Amino acid sequence: MSSGATDFEALLRQALAPVEPPADLAERLESTLVTLTALAQDELDAWELSAMRDPRNWVRPAAAAVVGVSAGTALVILRVRARHRVRKQRSNNVVELVERTFQDAAEEARRVLRRR
Repeated sequence: MSSGATDFEALLRQALAPVEPPADLAERLESTLVTLTALAQDELDAWELSAMRDPRNWVRPAAAAVVGVSAGTALVILRVRARHRVRKQRSNNVVELVERTFQDAAEEARRVLRRR
């Protein structure tokens, strides 16, 4: 009976072993988010205001707005999170860390919005 329990424990250990993500995962994710925001912006730019009269035409611009806002927000969070360790080392206390994080997030949001 104990050999079955050990096998089960070994299987659990193997299944729950930490897995390192690929080295370029962050770069690929950022590239995908940048592409999504650009595509959403292009879709919104191509949309004509005269099409607003027909509610059936609202789906594509609404979806583009949701995708653009979501991808842009995720992009800002990804970039701010990537610089967290540097901000943490430069900050003397928690309040200063929070201030620096908010400043960094606002600055990154401005950069993302400027590209549009």
